[in-house]
Amino acid sequence: MILIDTHILLVIYFFVLLVLSYFVHYFLLKKSTKYNIRKANLNGIRWSSQTKPVSGGITFFVTLLISAIVYLLYEKSVLNINPIYIYIGLVLIISFLMGLADDMISTSPFLKFAIQVVCALILVRGGLYIQISSDFYFNVFFTVFWITGIMNSINMLDNMDAITSTISITVLIGLICQNILVGGAIIDLFIFLALLASLLSFMRFNWHPAKMYMGDSGSQMIGAFLGTFSIIYFWNSTVTINIQPSIFHVLIIFIIFLIPIIDSFTVTINRLLKKKSPFVGGRDHTTHFLNYMGLSEPKIAVLYFFINIISVCLALLILNTKEQISIWIGLFSLIYGIFVLLFLYINTRITKPVEIEKH
Repeated sequence: MILIDTHILLVIYFFVLLVLSYFVHYFLLKKSTKYNIRKANLNGIRWSSQTKPVSGGITFFVTLLISAIVYLLYEKSVLNINPIYIYIGLVLIISFLMGLADDMISTSPFLKFAIQVVCALILVRGGLYIQISSDFYFNVFFTVFWITGIMNSINMLDNMDAITSTISITVLIGLICQNILVGGAIIDLFIFLALLASLLSFMRFNWHPAKMYMGDSGSQMIGAFLGTFSIIYFWNSTVTINIQPSIFHVLIIFIIFLIPIIDSFTVTINRLLKKKSPFVGGRDHTTHFLNYMGLSEPKIAVLYFFINIISVCLALLILNTKEQISIWIGLFSLIYGIFVLLFLYINTRITKPVEIEKH
């Protein structure tokens, strides 16, 4: 159990990182002109101007690094730390550097995919993988599919001001709650709170009209982060349901990552139907069609926040209530998820794109 003084320490720690990350964001924003921290591919088809700084991910990385140092000082002994965190740290470093390289020099999609696969295999090597089947190799394949999929999904979701930030915040809230409910590792709370603090302070600069973006360095690392810890707290968590628990694990993940999954699914299907590559940027995401329909960018961010925070709450209820109640909540969650999917997808089919001045 975490002692009461540790809870107070964590609250103080969170607010210190909230302030610190704000000033790191502010510093990088002011220095962006001098150091040219901007997207290399300025000619890509994007929703907003690509000339704005993409330094948000750098602050995320710095804040996580600080959290690791603080935890080492708190723990006092490296020997008490689970070796899996070395592998997780390596994955976060690689995903950050891969994204930073793409921001700076615009790397090949195939290279990015290869590195995402490497990240997944590093986790497997460390003993962290999705345990959905009795077949180890199927679990490895599924883990690679999940990590590459969620990294690309979070990256694709970063298509409008504050969208990826708000969705990531909802998932982090879910991870923090589940950690507390199951008595998870305190080191996880340290790093969850660190990323949450840096994302909340980032909202000051990323809310519409955004002054800066998180860039691929941010979205790729966040994708790897959420994908990794969702394996620990959601994929491999114990459910009270004895009837096909694997199906309920898939449902839980679908609900928690509802918005990223729906947006990626919609964009991929629509582009393939038009015989276009799903990996090329465009103004055809679910967020964009809501804007064509008449919703402002801030309203879309708020709408997506509430859709996904409801999803996260439903998933936590499935995980932490009695079997019979969990089944009914699961059925309701499935209906809710399908309703949101149909609404957002159908809107992309019936709403016509319009030319809107971008900032």
